[in-house]
Amino acid sequence: MSRRRERAKDISLGMLYPLFFAAVYLSHITLLRLPYFWDEAGYYIPAAWDFFRTGSLIPQTTLTNAHPPLPSILLASWWHLSGFVVSGTRTLVVMIAAAALLAVFRLTRSLLNTPAAIAVTLLTATYPVWFAQSTLAHADIFAAAFTLWGLALYLEPGADNQILASALFSFAALSKETAIVTPLALAVYETTLLYRQCANAAQRRAHLLWIASLLSPLIPLIAWYAYHRHQTGFTFGNPEYLRYNATANLGVHRILLSLWHRLLHLTTHMNMYVPAACAIAVLFMPVRTAAQALSRRSLEAIATVLIANWIAFSVLGGALLTRYLLPMYPLVLLLCVVTWQRHLKQWWTLAALSFVAFLAGIWINPPYAFAPEDNLTYRDMIVLHQQAISVIAHRYPQAIVLSAWPATAEMSRPELGYIRSPLKTVQLQNFAIDQIESAAQDPGAYDTALLFSTKWEPPANRIDLGRANRQSDEKYFDFHHDLSPTEAAALLHGEIVWQARRKGEWAAVLRFPRAVNASLIAPQQ
Repeated sequence: MSRRRERAKDISLGMLYPLFFAAVYLSHITLLRLPYFWDEAGYYIPAAWDFFRTGSLIPQTTLTNAHPPLPSILLASWWHLSGFVVSGTRTLVVMIAAAALLAVFRLTRSLLNTPAAIAVTLLTATYPVWFAQSTLAHADIFAAAFTLWGLALYLEPGADNQILASALFSFAALSKETAIVTPLALAVYETTLLYRQCANAAQRRAHLLWIASLLSPLIPLIAWYAYHRHQTGFTFGNPEYLRYNATANLGVHRILLSLWHRLLHLTTHMNMYVPAACAIAVLFMPVRTAAQALSRRSLEAIATVLIANWIAFSVLGGALLTRYLLPMYPLVLLLCVVTWQRHLKQWWTLAALSFVAFLAGIWINPPYAFAPEDNLTYRDMIVLHQQAISVIAHRYPQAIVLSAWPATAEMSRPELGYIRSPLKTVQLQNFAIDQIESAAQDPGAYDTALLFSTKWEPPANRIDLGRANRQSDEKYFDFHHDLSPTEAAALLHGEIVWQARRKGEWAAVLRFPRAVNASLIAPQQ
C-alpha cells in the first residue's frame, strides 16, 4: 500500500512541473527579452558564449574567475536547440527555477503536509529576490535548484537516497563552488548523529553512508580546480578576484558586520520581516495539539544548513549579494509556515499577508540602498541602459565613451543584446568623486560619457535606514556614492545631451566638444 502511495506522489509531482513552469514563465513574460544584466553580462554569458563557440571550459573573452563550468555547459547545450537568443536563455532559466520550486514543494510536503507545501512554494516564488533571479542566468539559480533537490532527498523521512543526493549536491557544487557549504554542513551534522546514535550497527552504517555521500561532491569540485590550475596557472581564478572575494575579507570587524548584514538578509530584507515577525508573534500562543511538527532530525539539519551558509557567506564574497543565499530563503519560509501551523488554526491568513508583502516588494523599493537585482529595479536599469546606448549609437557612432562596468561590456559586446556594432570605451571603476576627478585629468581619452546609478539609493528627502552604516559600508563593502549627472558634467566640463529616470534609477549621456590641435608635417625626402 505504501508503494502505491509513493507512486501516486511521484506521478502527481511529475504532473505539477508543467504547471510550475507555466506559472513562472507567464509571470515573467515581460522580462524574457531583456538584454543581459550585471554579472550575466560580465561573466556568465561570455563564459558560456566562449564554450558555445570554441568548446573551451576556460573563458577566453572575459577574465576567468574559476567558477565551475556546469552553467556554461547547460546554457551552451540549450543554445544549440533554441539558438543564441536572449529569450532562449531566459526560458532555460525559467525551467531551472520551476524545477527548484518543485523541489521546495516536495521537500515541504514530505516534512509537513500539502497545504504547507503550497504556501511555502508560493511564498518562495513571489519573494522579490527569488522572483527577480528566476530569469537571470546567474550560477546561483542553477546551484539553488540542485541544492534544494539534494536537501529534499536528504530530508525525506525513511528514504535511502545517498547516491542520488550525492549526484545532486555534486551538480550544485559544479554550478557554484560555494554550494559545497550545504553538503559539508550536513556531513558534519551526520557525524554528530553518528556519535549520538551509535546504538546498533545498522544506524552506524546509515550515518557512515550519508557522510561519504555528502563528502563526495568535493571530488568533482577539486577535479575542476586541478584542471583550472593546469590550464591557467591559477587555482581560484585571477589574483584580484581571489583577493576581493576571500583574502581581503578576513578582518574580525568586517566579518562581524557581515554576519549582521547576512542575518538581516535572511530575516528582514525585501519584506521577509513580515513572515518572520508573524512567526515570532505566534510563538507566544499555545501549541495546537493536532498540528504537525518537524522531526528533530529535520529541524536540526535545516538549522545546521542555515547557520553554515549564514557564516560562510559572511566571510566569502566581496559583495554581500543576496542571491548567494537563494536556496536558504525557502528554508526560512518553511520554518515560518510550520510555526504558524503549530500555533494558529487560521495560519493561512499569515501566509496571505506575507504573500501580499512579497508582491509589493517586487515593485516597491525598501528605504535603504540595495542591489537592483533584488527586485524588478533591475528591469528599470536595463531599460535605461538600452535607451542611453541607443542614443550614443545613433548620434555618435564613432564615439569613445567613458563609463563603468557593466555598461562598458554592454557597449563593446554586441552578443549581450544592447548594440549591433561595438563602441570604443574607457572604463572607470564607478562614478564616485575620486573616479570622476581622475577622468578629468585626461580629457583627451574620451569624447562622450555614459553615467548611471550603480545601485538604488533612497532619494535625499526620504527615509534612509542605511545612512548610519554608510561609513563602514564604504570601508568594508565597496559602497560608494555616485555623483549626479549635473555634478559629473561640471567636473568633466561636459554637456548633458540626454538623461532619464525610472523609479530612482537614472542614466545620462554627456558630450565633450574637444578642440584638437593639428599641424602639417612635411614628408621626409
